[in-house]
Amino acid sequence: MATSNDLLVKQRSVIEFLAAEGCSAANIHARMKTGYGEDPRETVLRDRKRSERLLSASDTAHREKVDCMIRANRRVKQKEIAD
Repeated sequence: MATSNDLLVKQRSVIEFLAAEGCSAANIHARMKTGYGEDPRETVLRDRKRSERLLSASDTAHREKVDCMIRANRRVKQKEIAD
C-alpha cells in the first residue's frame, strides 16, 4: 500500500500535468475530487477493470515460425521477424 507521502507525490504530479495542459485551478480541483474523492488522504486508488483481452499475442504456430526463421538465419533482425 502506498504511504501518505507517495500519494502526495502522485497527486502533485497530476496537478503539475493538468496545469501544464492549461487546466484552470477549479477544473483541476474538480478532476482531483473525481479521481481521489472528498478526502484524498483516505483514498485507495485501484486499477479499473480491464477488458478480457489476451495478455500475449503468441501461439504455438507463431513460435514455431519464429524458431524456424532464427534457425535458418541467426542474424535475422527483429524487424524482419515482426514483419
